[in-house]
Amino acid sequence: MTAKLTNNQIAWRAAQDITDGAYVNLGIGFPEKVAQYQPPGREAIFHTENGILNFGEAPPQGEEDWDLINAGKRPVTLKPGASFFHHADSFAMVRGGHLDVAILGAYEVAENGDLANWSTGPKGVPAVGGAMDLVHGAKRVAVITDHVTKDGKPKLVKRCTLPLTGVGCVTRVYTSLAVIDIEGGRFVLREKLPSLSLDALQAATGAELLVSGPVIDLIVPEL
Repeated sequence: MTAKLTNNQIAWRAAQDITDGAYVNLGIGFPEKVAQYQPPGREAIFHTENGILNFGEAPPQGEEDWDLINAGKRPVTLKPGASFFHHADSFAMVRGGHLDVAILGAYEVAENGDLANWSTGPKGVPAVGGAMDLVHGAKRVAVITDHVTKDGKPKLVKRCTLPLTGVGCVTRVYTSLAVIDIEGGRFVLREKLPSLSLDALQAATGAELLVSGPVIDLIVPEL
């Protein structure tokens, strides 16, 4: 397998598609990195399920205010105009369709847009949590993920085998090898690493990749 993008580079690529002024929820962990890479001249308004809108980057070490945390229990700062609200109001924003984008991690994504990202089986976490609301409340749902698991198995599959977070909800996947849209129940290849052949990418993918139109070279900065 060819060299692949780092998590920071995947997050950078996903950030380039967030429009100025968009209301955005980032999943806990890896997806939180997307906030670091907003393009110059654009500013997203970040939402967290525990009740903050328009929070900023993490504070310097030693300057944390542990009353200001995101849903992943990580410290954040506040931007001018930030607001606080009840947990129920936060989910009313999600369920009411007021978020433009949700960017989440994944264990599996199926070619029909199904997402499994909360449990790997009986020994996994006990409940799906807010992700279930996010994937059906946000106007656009994207996934950032390594293209394969740690043992080399495809994460992009024909059908998910793990417990589902949502059905038919994902529209774009940013991986360590490619950018892939989900359209008409198919994986549609949009961008791939220039050093990676289409055959090699297909071999690392658990469902057929459809090529309709030009495939752009996936070029990202060193981060």
